[in-house]
Amino acid sequence: MNQQNILFTNNTAQAIDTAINNIRPNGIFVLTDKNTAVDVWPQVKAESTLMSEATLITINPGDTNKDLKSATLIWENLINGGATRHSAMICLGGGMITDIGGFTASTFKRGIKFINMPTTLLSAVDAAVGGKTGINFNGLKNEIGVFSPASHVIISTRFFNTLQKRELLSGYAEMLKHGLIDSAATFHKLIDSDPLEIDAGHMLELLKASVEIKRRIVNDDPYEQGIRRALNLGHTAGHALESLAMKKGKPVPHGYAVAWGCIIELILSHTHCGFPTNTLRNAAQYIFSHYGTPDINCSDYQDLLEFMHHDKKNISSECINFTMLSNVGRINIDRTATESEIKTALDIFRDLAGA
Repeated sequence: MNQQNILFTNNTAQAIDTAINNIRPNGIFVLTDKNTAVDVWPQVKAESTLMSEATLITINPGDTNKDLKSATLIWENLINGGATRHSAMICLGGGMITDIGGFTASTFKRGIKFINMPTTLLSAVDAAVGGKTGINFNGLKNEIGVFSPASHVIISTRFFNTLQKRELLSGYAEMLKHGLIDSAATFHKLIDSDPLEIDAGHMLELLKASVEIKRRIVNDDPYEQGIRRALNLGHTAGHALESLAMKKGKPVPHGYAVAWGCIIELILSHTHCGFPTNTLRNAAQYIFSHYGTPDINCSDYQDLLEFMHHDKKNISSECINFTMLSNVGRINIDRTATESEIKTALDIFRDLAGA
């Protein structure tokens, strides 16, 4: 997998023009959702000298629209706009846009180049970096997709001031996950900060450090054959919680689900790997105070287990695979837990949350 060219800058116009000049496409298509098309796109278009002729493609916002219907709409717009294999797509938006944009670009005419320009903290730290693309299918998160890195990723904090509290917290959850798999120093630096009070300059520094953790792991294992699975901490349980919320018609932000998933998987880590009790309690206290608690009870356990059995990381349909930690920064990949152990972990999770 080619390494991504990641640009940290608040001069986004210059970064876009540099990226486009490096690619030299014969046509530029900008994918965004209907909210970002109003809130961000006019500013980006006005500032960049090379965007005036770009063709805008808009889709409905929200992860429930990261589906085959939206992908088909994007492909149809590319065809109708005269896109060729030498065209390029700029994915301007949150993780939903960079996921589906990367997927549709990578499969259109067997692949056109694309640039990710995340406008949310979550997409900057997670979805836009690392080369994973995809769409949801049959109620399952990211069930269809490919590994395909963007040629460039332009990361800026200038758009974050338009984000709602939930969106900032959602992105910060992925940074917390990176802290857990990296080191105690990194993790404590994050939990000693309030993401809602951090100024743009400090946030950019924390963001750089977090992206570097992910980039280092992805460079060592681009196709998730080994250590890259560490980045899945919190995601087996988190994706199940997210899918359950969608099934109930009450979607939750991805980062919230990952934050809760981290606590569930740290509980399993305590059982299987001896993860320290005090660190678990401190992490749980921080997560519950910032992210609240999910709407689950024991009657939801079977649905959650069913979603976990469909997780892409599982080696077989009979085993549920997790990333676990023996301590902060001490990673144990490809660990499994029984349904009984998972139910017990869910009970403890709800007890810690005060449910």
